[in-house]
Amino acid sequence: MSADRPRSTASLYGLAVIAVFLFGGFVWLGTWQVHRLHWKLDLISRVDHRLAAKPVPAPARDGWAKVNERDDNYLKVFVDGVFLHGRETFVQAVTDRGPGFWVMTPLKQADGSIVLVNRGFVDTEHRDPLMRLPAHPDAPVHIVGLLRMTEPKGGFLRHNKPDEDRWYSRDVAAIAQARGLQAADVAPYFIDADATPNPSGWPVGGLTVVKFHNSHLVYAITWYGLALMTLIWAYILARGEWRRRSGAAGPA
Repeated sequence: MSADRPRSTASLYGLAVIAVFLFGGFVWLGTWQVHRLHWKLDLISRVDHRLAAKPVPAPARDGWAKVNERDDNYLKVFVDGVFLHGRETFVQAVTDRGPGFWVMTPLKQADGSIVLVNRGFVDTEHRDPLMRLPAHPDAPVHIVGLLRMTEPKGGFLRHNKPDEDRWYSRDVAAIAQARGLQAADVAPYFIDADATPNPSGWPVGGLTVVKFHNSHLVYAITWYGLALMTLIWAYILARGEWRRRSGAAGPA
């Protein structure tokens, strides 16, 4: 077809359908990102409020079923009990202090329930308990920290291997099972301990990173920009077609 000949009616309908489809899709994606932006800002506001609040008792056994990410993640809590140091688990970690491990230690409360506590970070040298003997292993402790949701999906592109005692995420249920703890006695969350120093200086607590990626506004602008470009493309196409048809209808 010559570039100066008008397009057929069928091709025009096809181009119009494509333009409408693209425009509608881009607008929908932009609007979805706006909703995500409001959701993310609300999440950040709620977490900031929790971080600024005073610690509250960690959810007890009768409230475990109600614990959820929206209402409880990063809630500042405290818990009292005795550490079961012989059942600690090391989860691979990378922090500002370099690579090493999170020390996940079960804490048994007075009612027999157990909460996994991320006592903090240790490097390879201090993974050995003999390098960081607690002053009083069986003494009751008072732990303040942030409630965190279990991480059952493993780490980035890496899955936990309980049979090999290799852990890449803090999967509460899997760790409890591997350490011979009764599932019904273990809270469905864990606690990231605060920066209160441990007797030997290790593990190092208070390294929780609270940061939320928020690029939804950029994504929304991108999608709306593409919608606008679709309109411009449709306008240029329509104007060119009108000129071709006007020329074809004029004097020879």
